[in-house]
Amino acid sequence: MDNNGFDKDKLIKYWIDDSEDDYDTMIVMYNSKRYYWALFAGHLMLEKLLKAYFVKAKFDYPPLIHNLLRLAEKSEIKLTNKRKEELITVTAFNINARYDDYKTSFKLKCTPEYTAEWIEKMEELRKWIKGLILQ
Repeated sequence: MDNNGFDKDKLIKYWIDDSEDDYDTMIVMYNSKRYYWALFAGHLMLEKLLKAYFVKAKFDYPPLIHNLLRLAEKSEIKLTNKRKEELITVTAFNINARYDDYKTSFKLKCTPEYTAEWIEKMEELRKWIKGLILQ
């Protein structure tokens, strides 16, 4: 991509700010018992934080992908197997919430307990990625 006029700090701030909006949406959707939308918003939140980190690490525009594991790998983030598995699972929230073929079974899977468990995991991932950005 052409980096003409590239403002690294402004772009990082954009992705972080947008991620914060998605975090708020995740919480609102969870509190209103729209569980699959809460998990979808959580995916968006993490995707945007990973894109902010990509900008920081690579001094370039982030790739136009939604796969969290691929974003982390392209950013050269060192990942444990546990983190890899979490990123793979959260990426599935994006697909399952969007496409009718998967939506019905995904809605059934998104019980209050399952959603609460994954929101907690996504909050941990959020803190971890923000920590990487601030290093």
